[in-house]
Amino acid sequence: MVGLASPDDAGVYRLNDHTALIQTLDFLTPVTDDPYEFGQIAAANSLSDVYAMGGTPITVMNIVCFPSCDLPEEILARTLKGGQDKINESGAVLVGGHSVEDDEFKYGLSVTGVAHPDSVLTNAGLKTGDVIMLTKPVGTGVMSTAIKARLASEKNIKQSVSAMSRLNKMAAEVMTGFDVHACTDVTGFGLAGHLIEMAGGAKKRIELNTRSVPLLDDVLEFASMGMVPAGAHKNRKFFDPQVEISPDIDRALIDLIFDPQTSGGLLIGLNKTDAQICLEKLYSQGICAAIIGQVGPDHPVGFLSLF
Repeated sequence: MVGLASPDDAGVYRLNDHTALIQTLDFLTPVTDDPYEFGQIAAANSLSDVYAMGGTPITVMNIVCFPSCDLPEEILARTLKGGQDKINESGAVLVGGHSVEDDEFKYGLSVTGVAHPDSVLTNAGLKTGDVIMLTKPVGTGVMSTAIKARLASEKNIKQSVSAMSRLNKMAAEVMTGFDVHACTDVTGFGLAGHLIEMAGGAKKRIELNTRSVPLLDDVLEFASMGMVPAGAHKNRKFFDPQVEISPDIDRALIDLIFDPQTSGGLLIGLNKTDAQICLEKLYSQGICAAIIGQVGPDHPVGFLSLF
């Protein structure tokens, strides 16, 4: 049902008329000094792709690259404990995994999920007139850079870790009650990059209200100071042909729109009436969601306008 022909979040294979299999794999280098937090973030990041496809994760396998001669085994144990706790929270079951010796520590999951074939979501179904919601604040790449520069406060660090380690499970459960036309999650391509993928899949023009995008506390100030990862500049250069940027947008805010995210929120496309009700339900579950844009007319390759 979904494979190499389209740049989506996971592969989907129809088993029968009632069950589709969703498969994905992802792993990360450490994004925090705390191994338990790293395990939680890496697991949440991997599980997110199944939620973005409208599915439920059922089984998981660990992927580990570990420099056993350079790091104590306690770091690996704490990382795996963080991952296991997040897997348990998702309701999935850990069934195995694989580890190799490597100079750089990496951890993540291979995740298998299920969905009814008629309920599978892709990033390509947007319709003209739809609005787009985002379910987590943006800025984890810039915040990670600020943390490395020792500029971020403990409050900043706690908020960033909390956002990255939060499962998209509840947001996915809320959206299943509505006629969602398209969904994806925000990761390495940044908010702009994943919106362009949605625009390209649907051959539509998307208008993004940059002032409506939820941001981590103080992250705009850090971006203004130049705490912007190289990935943000690479994203902007790569996607530049499909982007139009209003000249009155602050440069730091533009950097945040292209900022590569780790375990970001869901981007959900649905009609305006459903979006307002969905937004209220997300709020009631403590989810920091916002309507950030709308879908315009057809476009031959897909296009994103920032205003």
